[in-house]
Amino acid sequence: MGDEVDAVLAQWRAERPDVDTSPVAVLGRVARLSRLVERELKEFLAHFDLEPGEFEVLTTLRRTGSAYGLTAGAFLNAALVTAGAITNRIDRMAAKGLVERVPDASDRRVVRVKLTDGGRALVDSMLAEHMARYAKLLEPLDPATQAVVADALRTLLERCE
Repeated sequence: MGDEVDAVLAQWRAERPDVDTSPVAVLGRVARLSRLVERELKEFLAHFDLEPGEFEVLTTLRRTGSAYGLTAGAFLNAALVTAGAITNRIDRMAAKGLVERVPDASDRRVVRVKLTDGGRALVDSMLAEHMARYAKLLEPLDPATQAVVADALRTLLERCE
């Protein structure tokens, strides 16, 4: 029994046996899995009227635990988006009452973004279900295999980043 990537590899072997297409065995599956996980995430977030980027902001603010919030620049370090994209995302979330911009206490030129009480309550209410859905996606892998896959992917990310 194979998956779509196995079919792609078989097609390449038939058409171009002279080219080593073995990287597709890993990277094709990573790309395919990424799309499937993204689709699952969007489906989940639609129930809360959120986009994945907005959820990323909420969870970043929540997990940092900072009562003072983060600067927009701090989000740029974690996300592969432009400053304009972060600004637009924060604007939408502020309009929804999930985050607020507050001036930095020590530097008036700096603006921090922090969760509102409603934003914090929303992310807290979603987190357990979100993690349960992710855990369900990983059910076919036992914990030891999950650890091996996580380690291998970490190694690839460290090299690529």
